[in-house]
Amino acid sequence: MTPSDASAGASAGRWSSLDRPPLNVAALQRALVTGDGLWTSLEVVGSTGSTNTDLATRAAKLPEGAVLVAEEQSAGRGRLDRSWVAPARSGLFFSVLLKPGDAVPQERWGWLTLLAGVATATGLSRAAGVDTALKWPNDLLVTVDGEERKTGGILAERVEDGVVLGIGLNVSLTEDELPVPAAGSLALAKASVTDRDPLLRAVLRSLEEWYGNWRAAAGDPAASGLQETYAAGCATLGRHVRAELPGGRTLTGTAEAVDTDGRLVIRTVEGQHETVGAGDVIHLRSVH
Repeated sequence: MTPSDASAGASAGRWSSLDRPPLNVAALQRALVTGDGLWTSLEVVGSTGSTNTDLATRAAKLPEGAVLVAEEQSAGRGRLDRSWVAPARSGLFFSVLLKPGDAVPQERWGWLTLLAGVATATGLSRAAGVDTALKWPNDLLVTVDGEERKTGGILAERVEDGVVLGIGLNVSLTEDELPVPAAGSLALAKASVTDRDPLLRAVLRSLEEWYGNWRAAAGDPAASGLQETYAAGCATLGRHVRAELPGGRTLTGTAEAVDTDGRLVIRTVEGQHETVGAGDVIHLRSVH
Protein backbone atom coordinates (compact mmCIF):
# COMPACT_ATOMS: atom_id res chain seq x y z
CA MET A 1 0.00 0.00 0.00
CA THR A 2 1.40 3.40 -0.96
CA PRO A 3 1.33 6.39 1.42
CA SER A 4 -1.50 7.91 -0.60
CA ASP A 5 -3.45 4.67 -0.33
CA ALA A 6 -2.85 4.58 3.41
CA SER A 7 -4.10 8.14 3.81
CA ALA A 8 -7.17 7.44 1.74
CA GLY A 9 -7.97 4.31 3.67
CA ALA A 10 -7.50 6.06 6.98
CA SER A 11 -9.73 8.97 5.99
CA ALA A 12 -12.82 6.82 5.71
CA GLY A 13 -14.88 5.59 8.61
CA ARG A 14 -17.22 6.55 11.36
CA TRP A 15 -14.75 8.70 13.29
CA SER A 16 -13.24 10.69 10.41
CA SER A 17 -12.22 14.13 11.65
CA LEU A 18 -10.01 17.00 10.61
CA ASP A 19 -8.64 16.87 14.16
CA ARG A 20 -7.24 13.42 13.37
CA PRO A 21 -5.10 13.83 10.26
CA PRO A 22 -3.29 10.85 8.76
CA LEU A 23 0.34 10.26 9.59
CA ASN A 24 2.88 11.95 7.33
CA VAL A 25 4.54 8.82 5.98
CA ALA A 26 7.25 10.51 3.93
CA ALA A 27 8.32 12.75 6.81
CA LEU A 28 8.42 9.82 9.22
CA GLN A 29 10.55 7.78 6.84
CA ARG A 30 12.99 10.66 6.34
CA ALA A 31 13.31 11.17 10.08
CA LEU A 32 13.60 7.55 11.18
CA VAL A 33 14.93 5.40 8.32
CA THR A 34 18.33 7.04 8.09
CA GLY A 35 20.52 4.15 6.97
CA ASP A 36 22.76 4.21 10.03
CA GLY A 37 20.20 3.53 12.76
CA LEU A 38 18.03 0.66 13.93
CA TRP A 39 14.99 1.34 11.77
CA THR A 40 15.35 -0.16 8.30
CA SER A 41 11.84 0.39 6.94
CA LEU A 42 8.61 2.10 7.98
CA GLU A 43 5.28 1.25 6.39
CA VAL A 44 1.91 2.79 7.20
CA VAL A 45 -1.31 1.05 6.20
CA GLY A 46 -4.79 2.49 6.40
CA SER A 47 -6.35 -0.46 8.18
CA THR A 48 -5.43 -3.99 9.16
CA GLY A 49 -6.48 -6.67 11.57
CA SER A 50 -3.31 -6.64 13.66
CA THR A 51 0.11 -5.14 12.96
CA ASN A 52 1.69 -7.84 15.13
CA THR A 53 0.13 -10.63 13.09
CA ASP A 54 1.08 -8.99 9.80
CA LEU A 55 4.68 -8.32 10.80
CA ALA A 56 5.15 -11.76 12.39
CA THR A 57 4.00 -13.39 9.17
CA ARG A 58 6.65 -11.54 7.18
CA ALA A 59 9.41 -11.54 9.83
CA ALA A 60 11.58 -14.24 8.25
CA LYS A 61 11.95 -12.17 5.07
CA LEU A 62 12.57 -8.82 6.76
CA PRO A 63 15.70 -7.37 8.35
CA GLU A 64 15.75 -6.19 11.94
CA GLY A 65 14.23 -2.75 12.38
CA ALA A 66 11.13 -3.09 10.22
CA VAL A 67 8.25 -0.94 11.49
CA LEU A 68 4.60 -1.44 10.56
CA VAL A 69 2.03 1.19 11.57
CA ALA A 70 -1.74 1.07 11.09
CA GLU A 71 -4.05 4.04 11.14
CA GLU A 72 -6.75 1.66 12.35
CA GLN A 73 -6.79 -1.93 13.67
CA SER A 74 -9.87 -4.10 13.45
CA ALA A 75 -8.47 -7.06 15.40
CA GLY A 76 -5.72 -5.60 17.57
CA ARG A 77 -4.68 -7.88 20.42
CA GLY A 78 -3.33 -7.41 23.91
CA ARG A 79 -2.26 -9.95 26.48
CA LEU A 80 -4.50 -12.98 26.96
CA ASP A 81 -5.92 -12.32 23.47
CA ARG A 82 -7.88 -9.30 24.69
CA SER A 83 -9.01 -7.03 21.88
CA TRP A 84 -7.43 -3.62 21.26
CA VAL A 85 -9.53 -1.58 18.85
CA ALA A 86 -10.08 2.17 18.61
CA PRO A 87 -11.38 4.80 16.19
CA ALA A 88 -9.26 5.40 13.10
CA ARG A 89 -6.32 7.76 13.67
CA SER A 90 -7.16 8.13 17.37
CA GLY A 91 -3.98 6.45 18.55
CA LEU A 92 -0.68 4.87 17.63
CA PHE A 93 -0.88 1.21 16.66
CA PHE A 94 2.42 -0.21 15.48
CA SER A 95 4.79 -3.16 15.63
CA VAL A 96 8.55 -3.42 15.27
CA LEU A 97 10.79 -6.36 14.44
CA LEU A 98 13.84 -6.91 16.66
CA LYS A 99 16.47 -9.61 16.16
CA PRO A 100 18.95 -9.55 19.05
CA GLY A 101 20.72 -12.62 17.65
CA ASP A 102 23.74 -13.98 19.47
CA ALA A 103 24.43 -10.60 21.09
CA VAL A 104 21.82 -11.36 23.77
CA PRO A 105 21.15 -14.78 25.33
CA GLN A 106 17.59 -15.84 24.53
CA GLU A 107 16.73 -16.23 28.20
CA ARG A 108 17.02 -12.43 28.46
CA TRP A 109 14.71 -11.67 25.53
CA GLY A 110 11.77 -11.58 27.95
CA TRP A 111 13.02 -8.18 29.05
CA LEU A 112 11.98 -6.70 25.70
CA THR A 113 8.40 -6.20 26.89
CA LEU A 114 9.60 -4.22 29.92
CA LEU A 115 12.15 -2.38 27.77
CA ALA A 116 9.38 -1.29 25.40
CA GLY A 117 7.42 0.05 28.37
CA VAL A 118 10.37 2.09 29.62
CA ALA A 119 11.13 3.40 26.14
CA THR A 120 7.52 4.38 25.46
CA ALA A 121 7.14 6.15 28.80
CA THR A 122 10.43 7.98 28.26
CA GLY A 123 9.49 9.04 24.75
CA LEU A 124 6.06 10.30 25.79
CA SER A 125 7.54 12.26 28.68
CA ARG A 126 9.95 14.01 26.32
CA ALA A 127 7.49 14.68 23.53
CA ALA A 128 4.22 15.31 25.34
CA GLY A 129 5.15 16.19 28.90
CA VAL A 130 2.85 13.51 30.24
CA ASP A 131 3.73 11.32 33.22
CA THR A 132 3.24 7.71 32.14
CA ALA A 133 3.55 4.97 34.75
CA LEU A 134 4.19 1.28 34.07
CA LYS A 135 1.96 -1.53 35.28
CA TRP A 136 3.73 -4.87 35.31
CA PRO A 137 4.21 -6.45 32.88
CA ASN A 138 2.96 -4.56 29.84
CA ASP A 139 0.52 -1.71 30.53
CA LEU A 140 1.04 2.04 30.38
CA LEU A 141 -0.96 4.19 32.78
CA VAL A 142 -1.83 7.87 32.84
CA THR A 143 -3.65 9.90 35.46
CA VAL A 144 -7.04 11.31 34.49
CA ASP A 145 -8.84 13.38 37.14
CA GLY A 146 -6.73 11.79 39.87
CA GLU A 147 -7.45 8.25 38.69
CA GLU A 148 -5.04 5.73 37.14
CA ARG A 149 -6.18 4.68 33.69
CA LYS A 150 -4.69 2.42 31.05
CA THR A 151 -3.69 4.30 27.92
CA GLY A 152 -1.41 1.79 26.29
CA GLY A 153 -0.28 -1.79 26.11
CA ILE A 154 2.57 -3.87 24.75
CA LEU A 155 2.49 -7.32 23.20
CA ALA A 156 5.68 -9.28 22.48
CA GLU A 157 5.57 -12.32 20.21
CA ARG A 158 8.46 -14.63 19.42
CA VAL A 159 9.16 -15.34 15.78
CA GLU A 160 11.72 -17.72 14.34
CA ASP A 161 14.77 -15.51 14.80
CA GLY A 162 13.50 -12.57 16.79
CA VAL A 163 10.68 -10.79 18.54
CA VAL A 164 7.80 -8.69 17.22
CA LEU A 165 6.89 -5.94 19.67
CA GLY A 166 3.44 -4.41 19.30
CA ILE A 167 2.60 -1.11 20.97
CA GLY A 168 -0.85 0.44 21.17
CA LEU A 169 -1.47 3.92 22.57
CA ASN A 170 -4.72 5.82 22.97
CA VAL A 171 -3.88 9.37 21.94
CA SER A 172 -6.96 11.49 21.24
CA LEU A 173 -9.83 9.31 22.50
CA THR A 174 -12.59 11.22 24.25
CA GLU A 175 -14.56 9.93 27.23
CA ASP A 176 -17.39 8.89 24.93
CA GLU A 177 -15.05 6.81 22.78
CA LEU A 178 -13.31 4.87 25.56
CA PRO A 179 -13.84 1.10 25.26
CA VAL A 180 -14.19 0.74 29.04
CA PRO A 181 -14.40 3.30 31.89
CA ALA A 182 -10.95 2.30 33.17
CA ALA A 183 -9.30 3.30 29.91
CA GLY A 184 -7.65 6.64 29.28
CA SER A 185 -5.87 8.62 26.60
CA LEU A 186 -3.08 11.14 26.33
CA ALA A 187 -5.61 13.86 25.54
CA LEU A 188 -7.62 13.10 28.68
CA ALA A 189 -4.37 13.17 30.67
CA LYS A 190 -3.77 16.73 29.41
CA ALA A 191 -0.73 15.86 27.29
CA SER A 192 0.87 18.94 25.77
CA VAL A 193 1.11 17.22 22.37
CA THR A 194 -1.40 14.91 20.71
CA ASP A 195 0.00 15.17 17.18
CA ARG A 196 0.81 11.54 16.41
CA ASP A 197 3.79 12.26 14.13
CA PRO A 198 6.12 13.68 16.81
CA LEU A 199 4.81 11.14 19.33
CA LEU A 200 5.68 8.21 17.06
CA ARG A 201 9.11 9.67 16.29
CA ALA A 202 9.80 10.17 20.01
CA VAL A 203 8.76 6.64 20.99
CA LEU A 204 10.74 4.96 18.18
CA ARG A 205 13.86 7.02 18.92
CA SER A 206 13.58 6.17 22.61
CA LEU A 207 13.09 2.50 21.76
CA GLU A 208 16.18 2.58 19.54
CA GLU A 209 18.23 4.13 22.35
CA TRP A 210 17.10 1.70 25.06
CA TYR A 211 17.40 -1.34 22.79
CA GLY A 212 20.91 -0.30 21.73
CA ASN A 213 22.08 0.05 25.33
CA TRP A 214 20.47 -3.25 26.36
CA ARG A 215 21.95 -5.11 23.39
CA ALA A 216 25.40 -3.60 24.00
CA ALA A 217 25.19 -4.92 27.58
CA ALA A 218 24.35 -8.42 26.27
CA GLY A 219 20.83 -7.99 27.61
CA ASP A 220 21.99 -7.50 31.20
CA PRO A 221 19.13 -5.50 32.77
CA ALA A 222 21.32 -4.11 35.55
CA ALA A 223 24.32 -3.10 33.44
CA SER A 224 22.09 -1.42 30.85
CA GLY A 225 20.18 0.53 33.52
CA LEU A 226 16.93 -1.06 32.41
CA GLN A 227 16.07 -2.85 35.65
CA GLU A 228 16.58 0.24 37.81
CA THR A 229 14.68 2.53 35.44
CA TYR A 230 11.78 0.11 35.12
CA ALA A 231 11.49 -0.22 38.90
CA ALA A 232 11.55 3.56 39.32
CA GLY A 233 8.64 4.01 36.93
CA CYS A 234 6.61 0.94 37.87
CA ALA A 235 3.34 1.79 39.62
CA THR A 236 2.89 -1.86 40.59
CA LEU A 237 5.76 -1.87 43.08
CA GLY A 238 4.73 -1.00 46.61
CA ARG A 239 1.12 -1.91 45.90
CA HIS A 240 -1.14 -4.57 47.33
CA VAL A 241 -1.94 -6.67 44.27
CA ARG A 242 -3.84 -9.72 43.20
CA ALA A 243 -2.09 -11.85 40.60
CA GLU A 244 -4.31 -14.13 38.56
CA LEU A 245 -1.96 -16.85 37.35
CA PRO A 246 -2.15 -19.42 34.56
CA GLY A 247 -4.11 -22.46 35.68
CA GLY A 248 -6.59 -20.47 37.73
CA ARG A 249 -4.35 -19.88 40.77
CA THR A 250 -4.61 -16.51 42.54
CA LEU A 251 -1.89 -14.83 44.57
CA THR A 252 -2.45 -11.82 46.84
CA GLY A 253 0.23 -9.74 48.51
CA THR A 254 2.58 -6.79 48.15
CA ALA A 255 4.58 -6.30 44.95
CA GLU A 256 8.10 -5.64 46.17
CA ALA A 257 10.52 -5.90 43.23
CA VAL A 258 11.22 -6.93 39.66
CA ASP A 259 14.00 -9.53 39.64
CA THR A 260 16.84 -9.98 37.13
CA ASP A 261 14.61 -12.16 34.95
CA GLY A 262 11.90 -9.48 34.77
CA ARG A 263 9.57 -11.40 37.07
CA LEU A 264 7.45 -9.70 39.71
CA VAL A 265 8.37 -10.53 43.31
CA ILE A 266 5.36 -10.62 45.61
CA ARG A 267 5.38 -10.96 49.40
CA THR A 268 2.23 -12.89 50.12
CA VAL A 269 -0.14 -12.25 52.99
CA GLU A 270 1.48 -15.29 54.66
CA GLY A 271 4.87 -13.55 54.50
CA GLN A 272 6.36 -15.75 51.78
CA HIS A 273 8.08 -14.40 48.67
CA GLU A 274 6.91 -15.71 45.31
CA THR A 275 7.93 -14.72 41.80
CA VAL A 276 5.41 -14.27 39.01
CA GLY A 277 6.58 -14.63 35.43
CA ALA A 278 3.18 -14.44 33.73
CA GLY A 279 -0.30 -13.49 34.80
CA ASP A 280 -2.80 -10.71 35.16
CA VAL A 281 -1.94 -8.31 37.99
CA ILE A 282 -4.63 -6.14 39.54
CA HIS A 283 -3.69 -3.11 41.64
CA LEU A 284 -5.61 -3.09 44.93
CA ARG A 285 -4.16 -0.21 46.96
CA SER A 286 -0.92 1.51 47.88
CA VAL A 287 1.18 0.48 50.86
CA HIS A 288 2.00 3.32 53.25
